[in-house]
Amino acid sequence: MSKVRFEISTSLDGYVTASGVRAEEPMGDGGQLLHEWAFGADERGRELLAENQSSVGASIAGRRTYDLSVPWWGPDGPSGSARLPLFVVSHSEPEQVPDGGVYTFVDSPEEALEQARAAAGEKDVDIMGADIGQQFIRAGRVDEIHVHLVPLEVARAVAAHLAPHSVVRLSQNFGPRRLGTLEVGVGIFHGDINPPLTDMTSVQLVR
Repeated sequence: MSKVRFEISTSLDGYVTASGVRAEEPMGDGGQLLHEWAFGADERGRELLAENQSSVGASIAGRRTYDLSVPWWGPDGPSGSARLPLFVVSHSEPEQVPDGGVYTFVDSPEEALEQARAAAGEKDVDIMGADIGQQFIRAGRVDEIHVHLVPLEVARAVAAHLAPHSVVRLSQNFGPRRLGTLEVGVGIFHGDINPPLTDMTSVQLVR
């Protein structure tokens, strides 16, 4: 059965981007380290990304996520060669949209979800971006939350006014093992929270 899910990577101190978010650095200075688990040397991370992407049929994003990311996505969107449709919640359509792009601009989260569900069919709908994700969670429309807890401390770098790319990487010497119902691999915690969202004790291993 199709689900609506919100997936996000966060630092240990609760940051989903670093400071200095801008078009040239959409994750902030050094913030791409938050996604290194999916694109780096960690085989489990790459497998998990592939598994998650294979079950998605459409995505939803807010306008800020789109504006910051479209120079990197191009016409294919965040799904790359899969070219899955992306529904962008926006009060207006940008003046310049990539030709042949996968993007549809809608006025409200409700309209985005209706169209994304129709496009996804039996597959899941993925919510991208912290702000739009919170809107869907508050509306009670999210079935599952996937959290990737990365061993970084962003606030320490921000508070100390360190140089760019100075997000603090903590020790990754956890070793692969199981902690309760969470998986630990190369220092990354991958977990998901199932409804009801008010019961934060329901945490299961993402597979």
